[in-house]
Amino acid sequence: MPHLLQVDFPMDGPFGAAMAEAFGELARSINDEPGLIWKIWTENRDAGEAGGVYLFESEDDAERYLAMHSERLRSMGVENVRGKIFEVNEALSAINHGPTQAG
Repeated sequence: MPHLLQVDFPMDGPFGAAMAEAFGELARSINDEPGLIWKIWTENRDAGEAGGVYLFESEDDAERYLAMHSERLRSMGVENVRGKIFEVNEALSAINHGPTQAG
């Protein structure tokens, strides 16, 4: 059963195109994370926040990634990393065209 991971944290920037340029290599490396199906990068310049929404094949994969990513962010000086993991209701999500699977 797929599991959704929602992560956000305080960030002063970069945002937009500068963020895409600064984190392109990181984005490509995330594709190699075990169980990752997809990630949507999020940012809110006005609130000074960034993060992402991820879909993983299992809860274990999502938990493992959250622990690793939280530690990586802390090592970069980012405090107050917030992460939540949810089961995906695929039947209801399909009604609303939710991307609950690879491809």
